[in-house]
Amino acid sequence: MAAHRELPGHIAAALAGAGGPADSAGRPWEGRSLAGDDAHIHNFEHDDGEASPALAAALAALRDGSGGEAGVLAALATARVFIPIVAQLAEEGEGHDGLHADKQADMALVTIKAPDGRMALPVFSSAGALERWHPEARPVATYAARAALSAVSEQAQLMVLDPGSDFTFVVRRAPLWALAQQKEWTPSYEDPAVAEAFRASGQWHPAVGAIQVRRGSGVVSRDAQGVEVAGGGIGPELCVELGLRPGLDSAQVSALVSELQRNWAGNETLAEGVDSIEVKVTLFHD
Repeated sequence: MAAHRELPGHIAAALAGAGGPADSAGRPWEGRSLAGDDAHIHNFEHDDGEASPALAAALAALRDGSGGEAGVLAALATARVFIPIVAQLAEEGEGHDGLHADKQADMALVTIKAPDGRMALPVFSSAGALERWHPEARPVATYAARAALSAVSEQAQLMVLDPGSDFTFVVRRAPLWALAQQKEWTPSYEDPAVAEAFRASGQWHPAVGAIQVRRGSGVVSRDAQGVEVAGGGIGPELCVELGLRPGLDSAQVSALVSELQRNWAGNETLAEGVDSIEVKVTLFHD
């Protein structure tokens, strides 16, 4: 995620022909401050554009191993972030020389595509991080919870904090929903209710000896230098270890796993609390 810097083609094309460094009224973004008389552009008085100290501390704690993903989400719950807005051509006219020119341009929220194909809303902890990612995007300040609501309204399943920076943190679907609803979030791999829902889901089948959960391989991410960070990854976030008793052939195992997955998808606790899983089948002995 950290290496991804380019916008989707249609956004890049709109920027090329619709305003770019100026707003839809032709007023340049360059030279605007983030405080004082220009504060109305983002509705945050006296905002210096720097990252929230609490959010910066939570991200630092995650990276050095003294904190976790829950700490980052707790800091995001009250943090101001910046979302990028770009000019998008709404109506095109033809000039006297036959060349097409902007007749009307609207401002559009930027979304990006994650490596797994899902749509994501990029947000930035500071105005500088946004400017480095896309110098021509307008930084609009908002609370992270409202940004999460915007992501949901844009049908984005993820929110990506500081793409293209030294460290990028992915807010997966379950914490994104919790943030949008301003609810406290517990990672699925630390949630007793999630573990119990998985354990209970196998009680109906005699071949299921045990179901245990642990942190999935997709929780881990890497910073721009390739250093591993124990959080912020795109997923899968949860590993489900399915212990089966001997006696099933491969077709029966496949059918049982498929049936369990359908049950998991219909379980409200799991649907709300888990973004993505990986299943590991093991042999269980009484």
